[in-house]
Amino acid sequence: MAEAEKNMKKLRIALTTGNYNHIADGVSLTLNRLVGYLLERGHEVKIFAPTRDPAAFVHNGDLHPVRAVSIPKRKEYLFSCGLGDASVETLRLFRPDLIHVATPDITGCQSLLYGLRKKIPVVASYHTHFTSYFSYYNIEFIEPAVWSYLRWFYSRVEHTYVPSQSMIDTLTEQGFRQNMRIWSRGIDLQRFNPDQRSAHWRNSQGVGENQVLVTMVSRLVWEKEMDTLRKTYELLHSRYPDVKTMVVGDGPALQEMQQSMPDTLFTGHLQGDDLAVAYAGSDVFVFPSISETFGNVTLEALASGVPAVVANAQGNKSLVRHGKHGFLVTPRQPESFASAIGTLITQSELRSEFGVNAREFARQFTWENILGGLENDYYTAINAYQPR
Repeated sequence: MAEAEKNMKKLRIALTTGNYNHIADGVSLTLNRLVGYLLERGHEVKIFAPTRDPAAFVHNGDLHPVRAVSIPKRKEYLFSCGLGDASVETLRLFRPDLIHVATPDITGCQSLLYGLRKKIPVVASYHTHFTSYFSYYNIEFIEPAVWSYLRWFYSRVEHTYVPSQSMIDTLTEQGFRQNMRIWSRGIDLQRFNPDQRSAHWRNSQGVGENQVLVTMVSRLVWEKEMDTLRKTYELLHSRYPDVKTMVVGDGPALQEMQQSMPDTLFTGHLQGDDLAVAYAGSDVFVFPSISETFGNVTLEALASGVPAVVANAQGNKSLVRHGKHGFLVTPRQPESFASAIGTLITQSELRSEFGVNAREFARQFTWENILGGLENDYYTAINAYQPR
């Protein structure tokens, strides 16, 4: 904390983000946890983000709504369209010591330019690997332009906070040269715990004592490689008639997945202790998505003592140690997923060993350490700031 200790005054922090409370996903929940931590530490925080009524959950902090429109074909998501005069005036009166931009959208760009103009240090976090979604919308042709904009945007902030080293490596390959720092994600080790495993819960889901339950937890959108999951589960059911498969989550793809996967249990959206019990009651966790910058659900599974089989992609590679507490497999290859999962289905001792290793690995990801580290980075950015 050497530099950070030079100035430990309570800070005024402005956070701008495209997602804070209108949908409950990993980004919004992480940012809400950050704001809650900062408020507990005595800092002042104002959030500028789109919202809707009713919101998906009760948010932390002082939220100032910004203009937004629904994203075509994905109306549950909002795209923020700028701060607006009222928000700019609120920002001016607030006089932030630091601006944290979580989304490089129109609002984020305006916030960056405001900070540069007013000589306020601006930091940014990289939460979503946007370009990995382009193939699903047949807009790959815009990828070079998007990378050009992102390089411009992140080159102008003091720090870029990235969830994992593998994501930093990906950004470096794309020409990012600015000060990138790891801001990992934490886990509630008391909630997500192998002790949550319940024979009663498994019985209530129709899972026998000696049956293997393979589970995926995610928001159900096709961009998360749901088709790979569907084909993987089909292969598992054809090879291991006694296996049980489960999907935890909700989203636009739910109905079609239910219709095409009649042998799979769908729980819908779970949270809190219900989610923790579902993790711990599983035997293998599978996550085919290649768009994650970190992978909160994978960490939750590991903390619950469940080995993970995930796509060998950025984010995932920083969480799963191949052959230690899970397997990294070829993305978009159901056969590769089914083969790796099959190894854990048929080798109960290996499955148990991986589960113990998974829990031990997850112990390093405490929210207090991770959020405290980001707080220190804020102080470092402020103390080292030299207006451009």
